[in-house]
Parts: sequence; structure tokens; C-alpha cells
Amino acid sequence: MNSTPPKAIVLLSGGLDSTTVLALAQKQGYECYCLSFSYGQRQAVELEKAKETARRMKATTHLILNLDLDKIGGSALTTEIAVPKMRSEKEMEQTIPVTYVPGRNTIFLSHAVAWAEVIGSFDIFIGINMLDYSGYPDCRPEYLSALERVANLGTRAGVESGRAFRFHAPLMRLTKKEIIEKGIALGVDYSMTHSCYDPDDEGNACGECDSCQLRLKGFAEAGLTDPVSYQGTGIKKRKYLKFKVH
Repeated sequence: MNSTPPKAIVLLSGGLDSTTVLALAQKQGYECYCLSFSYGQRQAVELEKAKETARRMKATTHLILNLDLDKIGGSALTTEIAVPKMRSEKEMEQTIPVTYVPGRNTIFLSHAVAWAEVIGSFDIFIGINMLDYSGYPDCRPEYLSALERVANLGTRAGVESGRAFRFHAPLMRLTKKEIIEKGIALGVDYSMTHSCYDPDDEGNACGECDSCQLRLKGFAEAGLTDPVSYQGTGIKKRKYLKFKVH
């Protein structure tokens, strides 16, 4: 009987969602190979969090690849375009925001497939979520299914091995509250995660961008206090009150 655990590639950004996904993959018995990207993002704190998370959670390997998506531009995360602040839930639902990075998940998943071929893995985990209000087109189940088919059509492993790549998005239909509760049950230390699009030079979260507000709302609805540091004083209480928590 083969007792060797299956290998999985886990896309690890250093954020709340991807860290939860790593914990879920480990819970399912996978030997986890974490993949992060230095893609020209305006801040590096998320990569530092990813490194520490991979170390603390004892990932088998943590690979960081360098990409120059800032040279392509088109996003507030890679250029000097202003990050939207203090938007309402309704505003978040209306249009794809300028924090969308063109082609990012397609690029990231393509690299994950390439690494999976090399190490003999057929399972790739990603922390995308269709219930976040950001409305990114590359966070939808139909997108992920289509790209999974491409991976199996366009790789040697997909054509010759008799096996198929599987893209896992276990958070796809969960609310942020449910994600946090699931992570807490698995022992995830959310103080080691970073979600903010516009942190200060010390890495403190702004508390006002879409990502911060959705994160704060999730902790509030779970009846918990977000353990990360925010800029200014009293910001957590102020942001909790912005949303109607039932």
C-alpha cells in the first residue's frame, strides 16, 4: 500500500484566503508546495507574510517567482493609480475595480501547472472567492473550469499520464465570515496574514480599501477582532459600524 501523501501546489499570497486554503489542503492530507509571486505589486508585506506562513505551517517547499506585471500596468496594485477607499457594498458590486490585475490568475495558475508537471502533482489549490464583492472575472467557477480544461489539453502530463489536473477552490462559495470560522477551526493564525491593498510603510493596513472592509466585515460577523494592525486609532470599531452586522 502506497502511504506517500499526494502533492499539491498551493497559491499563497500571504492573505487571509490563501492561508486558509493552505490549512485546508494540509487537513486533506496533501504535501503542500506553496507558490507565491513577486509580480511588481506596490507593497512587499504580503510576500513577507507568505514566507512566514509557509515556514510556520511547514510547507514542503515555498517557491517565489519574479514577474514584471508592473511593466504591463493597468492596475492600482502595480501602478500609481489610486486605490479606491470607503466604497459601499453596492459600489463594490457595480463594476470591476481598478485593483483588478489584468490576467493575474491565468498567469499564476499557468505557472502552478508548470511546476505541478515537474513535481508530479495534479492538484492545484487557489483561494478565489465568487462572493467577494470585488467582481473579478478570474474568480468565477466557470473561469476556473475552463482553465482546468486548458491545463489538461495543453500539457504533457495532461495528455500522456492518464491523470487529470484538478483546480481546487474550496472557498469559492463561502462568505468571509465562513472562511474565517473555518480557518479558526483549523488553527490558522490570522495575525500572520495581510489583505490590504494600500498599507503604510510599516505594513499597517489602511482599513478603508475594499479588501480591508470585506475582511473587517467578516471578522465582525464572526464575532471576532481582526488581529492585524491598522493605521490610526479606533479604526476597527469605525469600520465595523460601517456595515450592518446581523
